Amino acid sequence: MEEKNQGSCPAQDRQIRRYFMQFSHIGRSGLEVSRLCLGAMTFGRETSKKDSLKMMDMFKDRGGNFIDTANVYSQGLSEEIVGEWLGNQNREDWVIATKVRFPMGDGPNHKGLGRKHIFSSIQDSLDRLGTDYVDILYVHAWDYNTRLEETLSTLSSVVESGMARYIGVSNHSGWQLQRALDVSEFRDLEPYIILQAKYNLLIRETEWELLPVVKNHGMGFVAWGPLFGGWLSGRYTRDMSAPPRGSRVETAEEKGWFESWSRYNRESTWKVIDEVLEVARETGKSPAQVSLNWLLQKPITGPIIGASKIHHLEDNLDSAEWQLSAEHMARLDEISRPELPYPYDFLEMAKGV
Repeated sequence: MEEKNQGSCPAQDRQIRRYFMQFSHIGRSGLEVSRLCLGAMTFGRETSKKDSLKMMDMFKDRGGNFIDTANVYSQGLSEEIVGEWLGNQNREDWVIATKVRFPMGDGPNHKGLGRKHIFSSIQDSLDRLGTDYVDILYVHAWDYNTRLEETLSTLSSVVESGMARYIGVSNHSGWQLQRALDVSEFRDLEPYIILQAKYNLLIRETEWELLPVVKNHGMGFVAWGPLFGGWLSGRYTRDMSAPPRGSRVETAEEKGWFESWSRYNRESTWKVIDEVLEVARETGKSPAQVSLNWLLQKPITGPIIGASKIHHLEDNLDSAEWQLSAEHMARLDEISRPELPYPYDFLEMAKGV
């Protein structure tokens, strides 16, 4: 992973010099992005249009150039808000990513990764974004009902048409990702250049299959859910009997989302959170910054940061301006390391034989 640092000249005052951003190429592609990506999932939902626009202004001021949205976020409203803001920017300064897969209507062809839906979806996304291309079009998840060859050939056509510069993939298993890459290579189709998957101090199973495939194929990787719905932000502690009212984890419990209280209220979670809080105390940084900085020191493109409040985004952005020590990284690595199931435990044992 090649990185570049965008800093300030010595003549600038302290207020300006503190704004610092690292940049990295996405895998072996020629596309260069800020290591912090701004996620727009909350735009038009938890975050008002006014605050969403302010967040993008702040992200720009802090040196970011990479914004992630999806057609399904707020049923298109997120893309519209991003598009309104983008209309007042130099388009070539920005890397915009969106996604296709999930339902955008009630009809049978308003979802999935078939040719009809991909083409209609990308055109609708471009209309909402107010641009004639996106930099990255992700498939949002594996489609069990469409031939992979149809999906990949259609995505190649989208790139050839100019509506997307690159294609990416999200929410796949290891074998699914490898299969897609193999088919693309065998049929000389446009390859995925980036994987977007869940990865954080509480979800490290991504390291078992997905990250090795990414490394082997020279892909980029961005982590969604880096704070895992607030679990890693310091908002939740082991002395709580339930999540705070109105919190994302409470909503997750009601709706059966991944970050639900009943699923992660367990000793292994609290051990990780306790260590994050201790490292935050020792470094004088927020727990959210500690959790994000741990990801920034991993060999990935970077995390996707999203927020419902402007001051949360500002704190998240500060994670790019310092580094955890080797000791702190080792402690966080050790406490968060998941128990290996078969066959990974056997393969780990076999390394030394």
